[in-house]
Amino acid sequence: MNFHQQNMITIPDLIRKKRDGGQLSDDEIKAFIQAVKEKTIQDSQTGAMLMAICLNGMVSAEIKALTREMMSSGEVMEWPDEWKDFMVDKHSTGGVGDKVSLVLAPALAACGCKVPMISGRGLAHTGGTLDKLESIPGFKVEQSREQILKILDSVGCCIVGQTETLVPADRVLYALRDITSTVDSLPLVTGSIISKKGAESLSALVLDVKFGRAAICKDFESATELAQMLVTGNGLGIRTAAVLSGMNSTIGRCVGNSVEVIESLETLKGNGPDDLMELVTTQGGLLLVMTGLVSDLSEGRKQISEAVVGGAALSKFQAMMEAQGVNSDTAQLLCSTNADYYSVLRKAKHQLELKAPADGIVLEIDGLALAQVLHRLGAGRSKAGEPVNHSVGAVLLVSIGQRVTKGDPWLRLHYEDLALTPDQRNHLESALTVGADKKIQTQQKHTLVEKILPEKYQ
Repeated sequence: MNFHQQNMITIPDLIRKKRDGGQLSDDEIKAFIQAVKEKTIQDSQTGAMLMAICLNGMVSAEIKALTREMMSSGEVMEWPDEWKDFMVDKHSTGGVGDKVSLVLAPALAACGCKVPMISGRGLAHTGGTLDKLESIPGFKVEQSREQILKILDSVGCCIVGQTETLVPADRVLYALRDITSTVDSLPLVTGSIISKKGAESLSALVLDVKFGRAAICKDFESATELAQMLVTGNGLGIRTAAVLSGMNSTIGRCVGNSVEVIESLETLKGNGPDDLMELVTTQGGLLLVMTGLVSDLSEGRKQISEAVVGGAALSKFQAMMEAQGVNSDTAQLLCSTNADYYSVLRKAKHQLELKAPADGIVLEIDGLALAQVLHRLGAGRSKAGEPVNHSVGAVLLVSIGQRVTKGDPWLRLHYEDLALTPDQRNHLESALTVGADKKIQTQQKHTLVEKILPEKYQ
């Protein structure tokens, strides 16, 4: 006899209570998650409950109970005592060209942290960290718990996929949220993110909550609401901070799996774009503050920057690649100065350059428009489990605030057999906005980080 039968709590009663705006008790939430895990609930009932939560919201106590029960639905990782204060990770709500993890994980390891980074795959227009790493021949994202422990011991960081035993309830709810239009429900987003990070037994977590055209949260206000819920609502004892960052354009200049690996490696060799480095040093600096390794954010930023620019993070990335299955010669070649990247990574069959339509200043580059076209050309997936083409991507040849002349190339597109349709070409061309000189003043400082929560870290 399972929990909800024993206590005479029926699933329709729970759905009705939430539908009518009631607050679910800890026991009722436990009963719901247990039924999801044990598959004693129909998908239609789970979908109804998700919609009731989406429409009526949850109070803080409900969100904490939901997160805790989801986390407890599977295995919770355990670490050696001497690591416990230094277990860290980050989570991004998803962006265009978001390669922060590839630079941040090895930089944190170089600064003395342990980083058991459990990442996801790309879905819709946002790229997945695992897909990027799998464009490196031999890189294995599936690692057992024993292998994760071994890699953390020898290297200090790993980037892996979610194991079957970690938060199984989330796997079910995530799939159903996708098909019931409840993906953007803040309590459900919080439960999903924090339960997975809680199962990693972290001491500190930083969240990159993005806002703008190419983000889940379209404006600063909704991003702030989500960030506050994630920071204050987790109740799992993990020190948590959030970085609110703009996501209208792209992060760095490369979008697509292979080209983003190249840009990450160039960043680890000290040649990174300012916006990517801003996100890496801010998020990394916060984690160093929260673990007590530094006393303030400026010192944290400095240490992360030195790890990246000085080559210590690159050494960690090379060691991580080898520990996760990449041939040592391949790893060495990718990490060498003046590496011939395409002797290892797959290059698309065709390249096409788009030209600026007029003289002026680059005022805007629409990251969402770029990502949507790349997705249709094979860089992303529409359904979980679909393959992606690692070679498809785009490289921006200009930056916001830069002066261009009509006919200057502004984008290099890497594509395969699928030729661009006229509609896709128009969509890409409309992503660039070139304007008059008078606006250049507003474009000179192009920073992404808008706010940090809690504000004591600002």
